[in-house]
Amino acid sequence: MTAPPVEATKSAALLSPSPTSVPRPDAPPAPPVRRVPLVVSALIAVALTGYVWSAHGARPGVLLLLGLGLGVALFHSRFGFTSAWRQLVAVGNGTGLRAHTLLLGTTATLFALLIGTGTGLFGSVPAPSAGTLGVGLLAGSFLFAVGMQLGGACASGTLFAVGSGQSSIVLTLGGFIAGSTLAAWQFGLWKDLPAFEPVVMADHIGWFGSWAVTMLALALIVLVSRRVQARRNPPPTGPVPSARGAAARVLRGSWPLAAGALALSVLGAGVLLVSGGAWGVTSAFSLWGSELVRALGGHPETWTFWQQPRNAEMLAGPVLADKNSLTDIGIMIGAAVAAALGGTWTLHRGVPWRTAVAAVLGGVLMGIGARLAGGCNIGAYLAGIASGSLHGWIWGAVAILGTWAGLRLRPLFALSNPKPGDGIC
Repeated sequence: MTAPPVEATKSAALLSPSPTSVPRPDAPPAPPVRRVPLVVSALIAVALTGYVWSAHGARPGVLLLLGLGLGVALFHSRFGFTSAWRQLVAVGNGTGLRAHTLLLGTTATLFALLIGTGTGLFGSVPAPSAGTLGVGLLAGSFLFAVGMQLGGACASGTLFAVGSGQSSIVLTLGGFIAGSTLAAWQFGLWKDLPAFEPVVMADHIGWFGSWAVTMLALALIVLVSRRVQARRNPPPTGPVPSARGAAARVLRGSWPLAAGALALSVLGAGVLLVSGGAWGVTSAFSLWGSELVRALGGHPETWTFWQQPRNAEMLAGPVLADKNSLTDIGIMIGAAVAAALGGTWTLHRGVPWRTAVAAVLGGVLMGIGARLAGGCNIGAYLAGIASGSLHGWIWGAVAILGTWAGLRLRPLFALSNPKPGDGIC
């Protein structure tokens, strides 16, 4: 019998799943559809889309629809950033990180096509997401990563978890809004932190060159994460309830991480195509909190943050015409629809007090961190890397360090971390 060529053996090893200490358990069957939450969330989706479309026009209406799609994709694939970094740092499982590389690579490809050709809808001109390189970026991304390990979710994860009825994450969202508003109020304390101008690779090597460098870097991350996982042999990631049959899985979940990554990249590119700007999350939280301050008699329009030209326009306009507000609201409603279809929508009661404190504290840290860094795991990490901006790569690298610190704080709040001997991580 002839032995297979060495090249074929290496290719097969590269394409095979990375090893884990035990096989991944089978997914439990999905519970029955939650009909009341499904009807309520679907009616809200239809009514709100109709209102936005009639009151503010087609462009905001399409953005809300894209947000609904993002919520469905996030929930059905359980696409996470917080858990992916926690599993990587705690036990060396790089499954989630490799899903990030697929999301980043696909989004980078679509961004290069749209921005490189100037293709936009509704008169928009797509532009890359670029951020300054300085103290704010370093401190902000570190604080954000610590916060998401305490709060239990990232920016996008907070939204889809709230939509699915997770009560503790509602506390995280409240802290998130409070931290974002606090950072906007105290903009003068951090606006002049030392920083270099943004570096966008396309400005130096063109969009094809930027795309090629990005893809090579992502391929290197895949190889390194596989090598780390093979050495540490971690527990597998935990399965989530799944419907039986291909058609049922599309409607009721659970989707493979790869399917979620591809869906999110297409929908995120849709946001760029429609609005001219990349998908973002956290600027809306500053807006919501500031609008609450104004409703209580305050004057956020006098804050330096809201006197910046782009921010002033955001505060002066309707919330339901703001790009990030529309996609954020859409994500929560879309996740509610998906969770109800999957039979898992529920309101969790009896949140332990230490978990509640961690949720609020984590949200506050993420809100402050996102403003300092100029974005979150979506607006800085995903949009930055996909745009070929150096700040996105720095954000991701520092977030790994912040995750390490956050894991060491979690036990103070009775929050567990994955361990090598666990059955799942």
